[in-house]
Amino acid sequence: MLIVDAGPLYAAAATRDKHHRRCVALLSNSPGPLVVPALVVAEVAYLLADRIGPHAELAFARAIRAGELVVEPVIERDWTRIEQLTEQYLDLPLGVVDASVIALAERHDVDTIATLDRRHFGTVKPQHLDGFALVP
Repeated sequence: MLIVDAGPLYAAAATRDKHHRRCVALLSNSPGPLVVPALVVAEVAYLLADRIGPHAELAFARAIRAGELVVEPVIERDWTRIEQLTEQYLDLPLGVVDASVIALAERHDVDTIATLDRRHFGTVKPQHLDGFALVP
């Protein structure tokens, strides 16, 4: 399982993004499943529609429907952890969406996150390990 943050999903769709090729390679070659937290889905859909256009947002929706990406909901106990993380890293600021990625990784005991956000995910100390492996 690879938990995917918004950055690689956006970069994979944005052909002019400096991380485009690396993110396409990562997402294409990962054994999967590629798990996307529900709050990240909303963030990516907005970014795609706003910066690239509705065709990119539609392609994203189709990838989810086709099972290329698995959307994981925020469950009740995740909200407690999201609140804790957001408060603990208020000065960063971490934010609710990134905290939801961390809460999901902790819940599934995952050590690797696909993200371009080294600042946030490299700073946070998860409950289940010393730090995350960040790819690409």
